[in-house]
Amino acid sequence: MNFRDLLNCRSAGPDAKCLIIGEVAQSHDGSLGMAHAFIDAIANAGADAVKFQTHIAAAESTPQEPWRVKFSSQDATRYDYWRRMEWTEEQWLELKKHAEARGLLFLSSPFSIEAVELLERIGIRAWKIASGEVSNAPLFQRLATTNLPVLLSTGMSPISEIDKAVAILDEYNLPHVVMQCTSAYPCPPEKVGLNLLGFFRARYGCPVGLSDHSGTIYPGLAAATLGAEAIEVHVALSREMFGPDVPVSITTSELHQLVDGVRFIETMNAHHVNKDHVAEEMSSLRDTFTKSVVMRVDLPAGSTLRAEHLHVKKPGTGIAAARLGELVGARLRRSVRADQLLQEDDLESVKL
Repeated sequence: MNFRDLLNCRSAGPDAKCLIIGEVAQSHDGSLGMAHAFIDAIANAGADAVKFQTHIAAAESTPQEPWRVKFSSQDATRYDYWRRMEWTEEQWLELKKHAEARGLLFLSSPFSIEAVELLERIGIRAWKIASGEVSNAPLFQRLATTNLPVLLSTGMSPISEIDKAVAILDEYNLPHVVMQCTSAYPCPPEKVGLNLLGFFRARYGCPVGLSDHSGTIYPGLAAATLGAEAIEVHVALSREMFGPDVPVSITTSELHQLVDGVRFIETMNAHHVNKDHVAEEMSSLRDTFTKSVVMRVDLPAGSTLRAEHLHVKKPGTGIAAARLGELVGARLRRSVRADQLLQEDDLESVKL
């Protein structure tokens, strides 16, 4: 069973294996209505899941937390910003019900034990662990008690830290996906780290995925060709939106392209092609596009064919062009005209 089946995601075709997640993060800018608009847009694009972040300022931060990027004068401090991103439990439940009504898996990254408990109460079905929480042992211990699957991001972690986190997940027998991620905003191509998908799969013996911050669809498509079981991309309704997540996001129309591309790649990878069978199926097309041996000049019966008498042209319904050399020295059984496709019964005994 692949990871999307474990999460009981909606069907995306018989070859679908990759869980495609549209990450809203803070692009809603604290607007509940905008968050609902994101759910509809991500569902319309054909993704499998929508992901938010559940911030409870007093539980995860201090008033002294520095800004990563000071992007707005609306909030005096980063702590104030997190407070503005908070919603009530009823509002979170409203978002979850909306997502599920649209056929989406509802996900949200918790940034505190209190956030875990809130999401558990509303019936979250899996956890996405943000890169900054990989070393948060108390959070992991609390998550382990829920027995829910985990998508583990690795954007800031050395291998030793990832090893410890995966060991905890293994200890509690929690199904998990290790997500390659580089916490650069936006992430340049030389730091995407596609090589780590195979490394993580071999090291941890589990499904792997890509959490991408490049702001393009290219890493996701490339990850799909490498068999990634999950792809997460930040999403914006347009590039003209406000906020720090927009430069690392793809638009919802680009998300639609990504989904179509991943499903196309999955279908390709699921079907092995036999060239001989394909050639047989295309025999009528070969007659149209390949070439046959034709006459350059008119010749009477009894003439001996020389190389300068022969040429190759379409269609491929006569003697195949590859056999032109075999015809030099053959004698004509009947008269032929220029541009006539030679047939074997036009010739006297010749070893064809």
